[in-house]
Amino acid sequence: MSIYRAGGRWIRADLRARRGQAVLTVLAVAGIVAALITAATLLEEGTNPWRSLFTLTDGAHVWIHTRSEPEAVKLREIDGVTHVAGPYRSAPVSVVQDGKKEPAALRAMPAEVPEVARQALAEGRWLDPRQLDGVVVERSFAEDLGLRLGAPVTVTALSGARHTLYVRGIADTAEQGFFPEWTPGLAWVLPDLLDRIEPAIGRSEYVTGLRLADPEATQVVSQRVVVMLEDELQRVYTWRQVRAAMELDNRLLGTLLALFGVVGLVAAALALANAAGGRVLGQLRDLATLKSMGFTRGQIAAVLLVEHGALGLLGLLLGTVAGGVVIAVVLGPAAVAPAPILLIAAGTALVVLAAVGLPAWRGGRTPPIPAAPSAPPRGHLSRLARLALLVRLPPALVLGTRDAFTRRVPAFMTVFGLAVPMMMITIGLGVWATLDDFQRDPARVGQHAALHVRPGKLESSTAEALVKADRGVAAVYQGADVNALAPGQARSVRVRAIGASAEPYPFPVVEGRMYAQPGEAVAGQGLLDLLRVKIGDRVRLTVGESPLIVRIVGRAVEPDLDGEVLSVGLDSLAAKDSTPPEFYALVMKPGVDPGEVRTRLLAVSGEGLEIQRVVNPAERLAVIRVVIVALILVLSLIGLANLLTASALGLRDHALDLAVLKAMGLTPRQLMATLVTGTGLLVVLGVLAGTAAGASVVKGLIDLQGYTSGVGAGIGRPPSMATLVLAMLAAVGAALAVALIPARRAARAQVPVTAR
Repeated sequence: MSIYRAGGRWIRADLRARRGQAVLTVLAVAGIVAALITAATLLEEGTNPWRSLFTLTDGAHVWIHTRSEPEAVKLREIDGVTHVAGPYRSAPVSVVQDGKKEPAALRAMPAEVPEVARQALAEGRWLDPRQLDGVVVERSFAEDLGLRLGAPVTVTALSGARHTLYVRGIADTAEQGFFPEWTPGLAWVLPDLLDRIEPAIGRSEYVTGLRLADPEATQVVSQRVVVMLEDELQRVYTWRQVRAAMELDNRLLGTLLALFGVVGLVAAALALANAAGGRVLGQLRDLATLKSMGFTRGQIAAVLLVEHGALGLLGLLLGTVAGGVVIAVVLGPAAVAPAPILLIAAGTALVVLAAVGLPAWRGGRTPPIPAAPSAPPRGHLSRLARLALLVRLPPALVLGTRDAFTRRVPAFMTVFGLAVPMMMITIGLGVWATLDDFQRDPARVGQHAALHVRPGKLESSTAEALVKADRGVAAVYQGADVNALAPGQARSVRVRAIGASAEPYPFPVVEGRMYAQPGEAVAGQGLLDLLRVKIGDRVRLTVGESPLIVRIVGRAVEPDLDGEVLSVGLDSLAAKDSTPPEFYALVMKPGVDPGEVRTRLLAVSGEGLEIQRVVNPAERLAVIRVVIVALILVLSLIGLANLLTASALGLRDHALDLAVLKAMGLTPRQLMATLVTGTGLLVVLGVLAGTAAGASVVKGLIDLQGYTSGVGAGIGRPPSMATLVLAMLAAVGAALAVALIPARRAARAQVPVTAR
C-alpha cells in the first residue's frame, strides 16, 4: 500500500509541476471528443430527421399527385401496398405574413389524425371542427414565415380572394423536405374550409400516399402506379427523395466534423504519446530512484500509465459531456443517442491508453541506477546543422539547428504532430474560402438571379413589363419549373427551364458545354447518377402528357434536390408548360440590393406580384464557419501541447550545456536564440509540411463531398496564397512566442557545471 501511496504522491507532484501542459492536453482531447460526438450525431441526424419522423408518423413510401381523385381501392390492390393515405384534396395558395408572400399548398385533412402518414404535432393542437378557421402549418414553413401559435395568417387563392386563418398547430411531416428548399410550403385545413377558400375543383389536385410492406419495392410499385393512372398522374416521388432533401445540410456539417474529429484524434494521440515520452526521458533519474526503492517494472509502467492516461480520460469525460450538451441545445434532448456516444468514448479511451502505453512500458524498463544516463545522443550533426555552418550563420543559430535533431525520433514525432493539425487547419480554411466564393459569386452555384417573381394576381405580360422597367434589374429570364417522370425510375424529377436556348440562363457548367438550341440540356450530378447516363446521351422524360426528349450536353453545379435537376431552355418545353411563363428570374445590377428591388416591385404592383428571394447555399451553411473557428482552436491546442513537449525535452537535454555556453561567452539573448531556434526549426518544418499537404488535398476533398452529395465536383476552392502565408506566419509566430517563455527563463537561470 505504501508503494501505491508513493506513486500517487509522485503523480500529484509531477502534474503540479507541469500544470499548463496538463490543462492543454485535457482541453485538446475534450475538444476532439466533443467534435466526434457532434459529428456522429449530425451524420446520424443527416438521415434521421426523415427516418425518425417516418417511424413516428408511419409514413408513406410513395406519394402520387393526380388531377382527379383516384380510386383508393384499386391502389390498395397493388401488390406490396399495405395502406393508402388519402386521397386528400390540395389547392395552391399564397401565404402573406409580415410582408413575405410564399407559395403554399393547402391540404384538406379530417379532424382525426390519420393512422398512416400522419402529422407529428410539435406545438398546439390538431384541426378542430369547432374552429373552422384553424390551420396546422408544417414546421420549417412556419419558421420561415415567423408564425407562432394563435397568429393570424392571410392566404390568397388563385381567384385572388383573401382569407384570414389562425395557426392552431405546428407539425412535422415525413411527406416532403424542408422549406424553402422544398416548395411549396405545406399547411393542413379541414375539408369545409378548403372548399370555401378554393371552390373550383379544377384548380386543385389530389395527393395520395402508399405505404409498402417492403421499402425496396418502391420502384416496382411506382411503375405500376404510372401504368394504372396514366394521363391522370402529375407527379410521383418516393421516400428516398424526401430523405435526401432533409439530410443535405446536416450531412455536410457532419462530414466536416467527422473529418476534423478523426484526424484530430490522431493528432491528440500523437500529442499524448509525445508528452508521455518526453516526460519519461526527463524523469529517468526519478524512475530509477523509484525502482531502487522497490517499484517493479509493472508498477512503474502503471504509475506512468495512470498519470498520462488520466489526463486523456479526463479530457474524454469533459468532451463527452460537452458534446452531449451541444447536441441537446442544437437538436434537442431527444437527439442525444447513448449508443454512438458510448462507442466514441470507448474508442477514444483505447486510443488514449495505446498512445501512452508504449512510453509507460519504456519507463518501466528503466534500470535501478539513480545515476542512469539520460543525456541525448552525441557524435553527429544533422544536414541542416552542417548547412548552417557552411553559410556561416551566427553561432547561436548553428547551435540551435544542431539541437533540433539531437533526438531524431522525438524530433520527427514533433514535426508530424504539428503537421497534422496544420493540415486540418488548412483544409478548414479551404472550406471557408469555398463558402466565401459562393457568397461573393452566387452564380457559381446557379444563383445568378437574386429574385424569382411570379405574376400572382397580375397578367403575365403586366408582370413582365413591371420587372423589366425596374431600374435595379439588369436582366429578366422567363422560367418554369415542371416535374417530369424519369424513364425506368417511375418517379418525378425537377426540370428547370429558364431563358431561351439561344440566350440561355448562365447555369454554372463545369463539364461539357451550355445548351445552345432546343432539345439540349445540362444536368446535375445527382440526375446523371440517377438515370445512369453521361454527357452526350439522350434521355426521354414525360412532362404531363408530353414527352421531353433532350440530349445532355453538359454538367452543371446543382445544389438543389441532391443535384437531381435537368436544366433546359424554355423553348424546349411544350407550349402548354411554358406559356405563359411560371416565373421571371431577375438578375440585379452590380451593387443593387435585392431587398430594395423587391420592396419597389411590391409597391408598384399593389402587392399583386409574388416575389421570392433565391436562397444562397452559403447562407444555409453559415454555421460551418463557427464550427471551423472552434475546431481551429482545438487543433491549435493540440499543436501547442506538442510544442510544449518539444520545448521541455530540448531544455532538459541541454540544461547542462547552458553553463558551458555561458562560460564560452554567449549572452542570455544568444542562449535564448539557441533554445528557440532548436524548437522553432521543428515548428517551421511541421507548419510547412502540414500547409503543403492540406493545400494539395483540400480542393479534391471538397469536390469529393460535392460529388457524393449530388451537387457535383468543381466547387472546391483552396485558400488564397495570402491566407496561407498569414496562417503560417501566425502559427510560427505563436509557437515561437510560446517557446520563448521557457527559453528566457532557462537562459537567465544560474546552472552549475557538474559532472554527468
